[in-house]
Amino acid sequence: MIRVLICDDQAIVCDGLEAILSTDPEIQVVGLASDGAQAIEMALALRPDLVLMDLKMPGVNGIQATHAIREQLPDTRVLVLTTYDADEWVFDAIRSGAAGYMLKDTPRSKLIPAIKDTVQGKTHVDPAVAGKLFNRIAQDSMGQVPSTLAHELSDREREILQLIASGLSNVEIAERLHLSDGTVRNYVSALLGKLGVADRTQAAVLALRYGLVD
Repeated sequence: MIRVLICDDQAIVCDGLEAILSTDPEIQVVGLASDGAQAIEMALALRPDLVLMDLKMPGVNGIQATHAIREQLPDTRVLVLTTYDADEWVFDAIRSGAAGYMLKDTPRSKLIPAIKDTVQGKTHVDPAVAGKLFNRIAQDSMGQVPSTLAHELSDREREILQLIASGLSNVEIAERLHLSDGTVRNYVSALLGKLGVADRTQAAVLALRYGLVD
């Protein structure tokens, strides 16, 4: 059972999302928060698997709440669901630790699978904002990857980086390569350190930009 906390300052949106998610037997809505501050408080109390987070809210906004939740509950994933696709909103949300970024016009047929995949470690970014996100990360990362880095990665690290760039989660990589989850986590941590990035999305962008994977 996937335990979900919904955060949106519009009660009608919260109620609508709860109704949609409640139709899936694998999802349980454990709480509804009306702003970022309440989302943080409820997340700490309920420890959900995933927070479905709006961004532009009075007081503590969704970006600030995402950062606080991820800092205090690293096992809780945050999936942004908002109407805003402006560059800064997208980039700041991902930098704050959001695992994905979806727009509110996302149909039920895509939202529920995105929630399930996000809990499994995958990243979902709405096609309408994906280009903005990747272009911004790539621009900010230019010059940070040394030309010799390709030679510093072992064959296994390059193989895992290829699978990260393909969108596979740690569990899926472990199954594909017949490794333990812990071993894969260690490889991913080492890769992020060598690439000088904070998360898998940035690692994938840099890998593709600098030809570190096919």
